[in-house]
Amino acid sequence: MKALGAPLRARDSGAAPDRGFGARLMTPLLLGAVLNPLNSTMIATGLVAVGRDFGTGPSGTAWLLSSLYLTSAVGQPVMGRLADSLGPRHIFLAGLGVVCAGGLLGTFAPAFGWLIAARVLLGLGTSAAYPAAMAMLRAESLRTGRPAPRPVMGRLSLAALGSAALGPTLGGLLTATTGWRGIFAVNVPLALLALAVALPWLPHDRRHPATAGPGPGPGPGPGPDDTGAATGDTGPVQPQQGPVRPQQPSGGPSPAAPPRDALLRTYLRHGLTYLAIYCALYGYAQWLEEARGCTSFQAGLVMLPMSLAAAGCSLLGARTKGLRAPLTTAAALLAAGSGILVTATGGTPLAALLIASALFGIPQGLASTGNQAAVYAQAPPDRVGSAAGLQRTAQYTSAMAATGLLALCFGQRASDAGLHRLAAVTGALSLLLLVLTATDRALRARTRT
Repeated sequence: MKALGAPLRARDSGAAPDRGFGARLMTPLLLGAVLNPLNSTMIATGLVAVGRDFGTGPSGTAWLLSSLYLTSAVGQPVMGRLADSLGPRHIFLAGLGVVCAGGLLGTFAPAFGWLIAARVLLGLGTSAAYPAAMAMLRAESLRTGRPAPRPVMGRLSLAALGSAALGPTLGGLLTATTGWRGIFAVNVPLALLALAVALPWLPHDRRHPATAGPGPGPGPGPGPDDTGAATGDTGPVQPQQGPVRPQQPSGGPSPAAPPRDALLRTYLRHGLTYLAIYCALYGYAQWLEEARGCTSFQAGLVMLPMSLAAAGCSLLGARTKGLRAPLTTAAALLAAGSGILVTATGGTPLAALLIASALFGIPQGLASTGNQAAVYAQAPPDRVGSAAGLQRTAQYTSAMAATGLLALCFGQRASDAGLHRLAAVTGALSLLLLVLTATDRALRARTRT
């Protein structure tokens, strides 16, 4: 609510930085931006209940995860292109309509296959919001003659970050109170609310509304030192679609100077980090319910430190001047969290389980902001948007790979032995990530002032 209220306060007070980017524009965009990351994580604490009702284990429910990620990975660039050619308002509204359809289909799904179809619809519909929002912000920049203010970009990013972080807890609450179908049903009122404010408030599409690039203005776009730019890539949050001008490193080379392999290493590092994080996010939640005996709501509460740590450390990471230290710390903490899970059993003290949850949340915040800043520093200035999109592709690929690992390690039921196998994999990934980060010379330059 803070993110939604901020533009309203700025507009009401007549603050110059938000002029042209006030509540009438930002409220529907913020509501739309939360839908994809919310759906990507909210299902985590409902998988066991779904599997129980339809007689399938983790190897089957993994399709509910991979279907949304695969659809989103393909759908976001397609929706961005459609927003540029057909108009962002049309695509934004159409996406909300598809979200409603997906939510209704999942709510009344008579068989497991219909649930997968509902997740595909949700992935497609929610993929429209962020690229359409970026196109509308570019159109507003053209109209006002200046780029979108940095606080506006920050609010859009933080809205997506917060919804992704709180998704598992919300999913557990809905499953415990309304059943797992509530995870699908909640999309309907959210999408209708976004439609209710988007129809009267979003500006009508102009001809070629977002193909001319960012509006003129002396100020740079969001840089790696800004909360909005730095947090725009956390899971699962959509990449920025518009061109962004990176800030010059302090005492280092220009953003275009690092070789291409430095950017490739950043993609690899980001992908490995989120492969470990997604394995923990989904595998840990299922183990808590099936092996530990927690209810969906209790599992969500145990996962809450992960959510809070991810959100808090993303803000901390956005204010870090260097890259090597936070990224190395993230890799080390992933290894530590894996060490706890590799020995966890049904009798492990609750305090240790909460610590393990936090140990997987802190790296999520540090790595997301650190790798996003690395992309801005290492990509050519005219290709930062494309580079951020490829970083997001690496994250989605890791999410799909994590579903395969879950099926391989757990089989039909999440057991202690399955968790130990999964934790061994995440531990090995963490150690590899630690070596890659510590030996990457491109991370030595400071990228934030």
